[in-house]
Amino acid sequence: MNSLYNMLTFEEIGLRPEILQAVHALGFEKPTPIQEQAIPFVLSEETDLLAFAQTGTGKTAAFSLPILERIDAELPQIQALVLCPTRELCLQIAQDIDNFTKFLRIRTTAVYGGASIDKQIDKLKRGAHIVVGTPGRTLDLIKRKKLKLEQIQYLVLDEADEMLNMGFKQELDAILATTPKEKQTLLFSATMPQELVRIAEQYMHEPKKISVGQRNTGAKNVSHEFYVVQARDRYQALKRITDINPNVYGIVFCRTRRETKEIANKLMQDGYNADALHGDLSQAQRDHVMSRFRSRHLQILVATDVAARGLDVDDISHVINFNLPDDLEVYIHRSGRTGRAGKTGVSMIITHSREVGRIRTIERKIGKTIERKKVPTSREICEKRLLHLMDKVKEVKVNDDEIAPYLPQVYEKLESLSREDLIKHFVSFEFNRFLEYYKDAPDLNVASRKDRNSRDRERGEGRNGEKGGKDRKRRGRVDFNRYFINLGSKDELSPKNLLSFIDSHPKLKNVEVGKIDIQKSFSFFEIDKRYESQLIEAFAEVEYGGSEVVIERSKGGRDQNGGGRRNPGRKSYKGKRRG
Repeated sequence: MNSLYNMLTFEEIGLRPEILQAVHALGFEKPTPIQEQAIPFVLSEETDLLAFAQTGTGKTAAFSLPILERIDAELPQIQALVLCPTRELCLQIAQDIDNFTKFLRIRTTAVYGGASIDKQIDKLKRGAHIVVGTPGRTLDLIKRKKLKLEQIQYLVLDEADEMLNMGFKQELDAILATTPKEKQTLLFSATMPQELVRIAEQYMHEPKKISVGQRNTGAKNVSHEFYVVQARDRYQALKRITDINPNVYGIVFCRTRRETKEIANKLMQDGYNADALHGDLSQAQRDHVMSRFRSRHLQILVATDVAARGLDVDDISHVINFNLPDDLEVYIHRSGRTGRAGKTGVSMIITHSREVGRIRTIERKIGKTIERKKVPTSREICEKRLLHLMDKVKEVKVNDDEIAPYLPQVYEKLESLSREDLIKHFVSFEFNRFLEYYKDAPDLNVASRKDRNSRDRERGEGRNGEKGGKDRKRRGRVDFNRYFINLGSKDELSPKNLLSFIDSHPKLKNVEVGKIDIQKSFSFFEIDKRYESQLIEAFAEVEYGGSEVVIERSKGGRDQNGGGRRNPGRKSYKGKRRG
């Protein structure tokens, strides 16, 4: 199929003039690889399509343009349904389709949670040819008999893997069961989990499979870096990375909503042009934040993975992982948000020594080396910012006519200063606060094993003699409580991952952890009993795939059978799981 379509233009694909006019008005010149393959197929075939492509590859146009070509605007009925995981992506897709139908009489309606269902029902009553919806709101409207899909000809599942990750399997089953058998189903996904295979087998008939690039690999234009610091120094490291990249226009990904709010608030308080995007915002607030970011009125967006779905911006320079995601495939989605449209980008990870092994796993997944970098020193940052300031001064546009009347007085004021003194005064005026902030700032880097070994050889002492070593040592007798957690090896939980999570919370830093038993579907671990409240607080904010995480304290101490048997006398705590 590649050889047939790889030289096609939008005109050669055979789209109607009104669509071509809209496409060119948007600045599109040539189809992307996924568009080259998907558009001609949907136009010429009635077979179902299973397409694999990463975020940012032009999927919306790949399925919407051929559907628009076939929509009959004279028929006052819903002819296509597009399902996607989040309201942000829902709104983005609907907006894109509206842009493509600028010169057509085709109506698109978006239905999603967090907005008035009555207004959406009213729009459906007025008529729609295409409905774009999230699974929950779509199913709600079906149950209310306000959304009728009996005559749809096209069903699109966009980012189907993410809908499953977010726990929408039952909603998808229920929605798909109401659609007619005679339709064309187009499923777009970046990965192919087993549940997606089951949906494809159940609801698709001998689908044609197309794939753009290797699945689960990183974008070619993205370089990858990681910085190793103590957990308590993550925020300071983030600030230094931002300071040494004065033109940064990027997204900082955090694990939880609470962490997202905390980091964004700290950045704003410290004078950075930043804001947060998370699930606790109203739709109007989310729209406002995303609009400011797209228009570059925000330099840094701090977001959770779910909240950032649907944020489609081509010129993001940096993606910064404040924490590694629980599911390492999510890292690929994150990094794919930079390096788009032929531009280069950087994906950065701020981590601690226990997670270095996970970084090696990511390297194998993306087929690229993730370079270990040093957190910039205060001297490096000040030098970079000072030279950046000088560049800005050199490049500033001078309006001679406007400024000329004021120059005689300016010259008179400054005539006592030599050229060198004038430069010193100017730099100090603009830069004193920055220099003062970084005065005597400490080195945040955690030494690599190679550096530690070299330093130990110089000192003539081994790791056990190293002051401030990070090994967990028993400081006398510790009383442990034992806990059950409903995550196991099938969730990619390992002792290292569990310890990394515990270490990532400042209140649990260096807490004593005892025996860890990882089972297939659940696990047990021991922790210093004095830290129970901090443990509960830490896990309460965790999200994992849209399902609840259950932590139960065992009152009977260690289970001599290796943790495989449930103890009924346990206290239970719940949080949300995120994958």
